[in-house]
Amino acid sequence: MRREESEGTQLHERGPAAAPSYGVLAARTPIDHEIEIRRSRFICRLERVESEEQARQVIADRRSAHRLARHHCSAFVLGARRGVQRSNDDGEPSGTAGVPMLEALVLHERVRGEVESADLSDVVAVVTRYFGGVLLGAGGLVRAYSESVSSTLQLALLAKRESRAIFGLEAPHATAGRWENELRTRGVLVTGTEYAGSTALLSLAVPDAADARRGLASEVASITAGEGTLVPLGTEWVDLS
Repeated sequence: MRREESEGTQLHERGPAAAPSYGVLAARTPIDHEIEIRRSRFICRLERVESEEQARQVIADRRSAHRLARHHCSAFVLGARRGVQRSNDDGEPSGTAGVPMLEALVLHERVRGEVESADLSDVVAVVTRYFGGVLLGAGGLVRAYSESVSSTLQLALLAKRESRAIFGLEAPHATAGRWENELRTRGVLVTGTEYAGSTALLSLAVPDAADARRGLASEVASITAGEGTLVPLGTEWVDLS
């Protein structure tokens, strides 16, 4: 489903994602890349964002940084299930800039190492165009804005962001280090250890699935000889390298 907003931005609604994970830009620093097509300059900025407010601030900052440019077209995708998808042509003919930019983000698929990033989200793309005096036509504009985003994405390092169930494990100081090492050896993600009083609290994260929780309970029982008790602390999104 697609509808026009008053400011010329499109909202695309999608169903839920198949798995509780998605791809993100690994770096928090912006990525800039420029291409030239028939004397027009297309300068793309990609940036990781966590809210619509942040995305719109990136767009405003690019407009401020390139005041002499004719267009600052944009697209962004937000959320684990990519529920927020918006684009803006910023004065280019309708459908020739923002929509192809959004499609380049949504359809981007690449495997790097063990990270598959088909469902890229939490990202904003802004393409600033300096007009070179040659009209590109509707088809030329679509290709130019799509290529600008796609070529910039090829420069980006990507990470997988996954929903993890978080547990606390209280341990005596004397055994906390050993428990932590054995948990790590068995592939359990230990996100932190806090020492307070006579005990330490280990924070553990596993995929947010019933079998993963059961597996963690089994590992903890084995390592601690039944002395350790897991305390559920909720869920959070974790970037995986």
